[in-house]
This record gives sequence, C-alpha cells and structure tokens, in this order.
Amino acid sequence: MLRRIFGPRRDKVKGEWRRLHNEELNDLYSSPNIVRVIKSRRMRWTGHVARMGEERGVYRVLVGKLEGRTPLGRPRRRWVDNIRIDLQEVGCGYMDWIGLAQDRQVADACECGNEPSGSVKCGEFLD
Repeated sequence: MLRRIFGPRRDKVKGEWRRLHNEELNDLYSSPNIVRVIKSRRMRWTGHVARMGEERGVYRVLVGKLEGRTPLGRPRRRWVDNIRIDLQEVGCGYMDWIGLAQDRQVADACECGNEPSGSVKCGEFLD
C-alpha cells in the first residue's frame, strides 16, 4: 500500500523508474514500530495497575488465579505472561515486576534504558 501511495522513483544512475525498497519506504513513512508501541503501552498500563493497590478490582484481576477446572491443551497466554516476556526483551529479565513498578525510578530506568540518579540498574535485580 505504501508503494502505491509514494509511487515509483527515478534511479539517479540509470535514469529509469523503479519501485521503492522497503528501507526507503520506512524512511519516508517514518512511523514507529507498532509492536514496540503496543509493548511499551502494555508495560505502562501494567505499572499503573500495580501501583493501584491490592484492594482494587483491576489489580485482583491482573494478578489473581482462576478457580475451577481449566480446559484441555496448552494454557492460554495471560496478560502477566506477556509482561514477563516484554521485560525479558527489554533486558530486565524475570523479576518481581510488581515491586519494579512500585519503585518508579527503577521502572522508568528499565523501560527507557537510562538510569536516573539514585536508582538501581535492572541487572542488579537478577538472581
């Protein structure tokens, strides 16, 4: 679709019309990676819920366990599982994400990669 929107380009060397390459389309469009945006917003929302407190209903739904029988087969991926995978991709590894979210300085350092003054690096939480 983007090739049709931006159209062909004339090659400077040969003078012929050619289709745009993926990298050129990405430079022209310059939108953020949608997967990265979804993951960052999911982690931001989860941090917000983790700071709410244990008495709130949203928090209980997020960290609660289901009662009763589960269906056969592979367990469905839960929101918490996605958060753990996102934290591993960011480099924070498998850790107590609720404690991480409640300490705002460390949580901000983990998401953006820059440690604010007085905070602890994410790698120090491992093990």
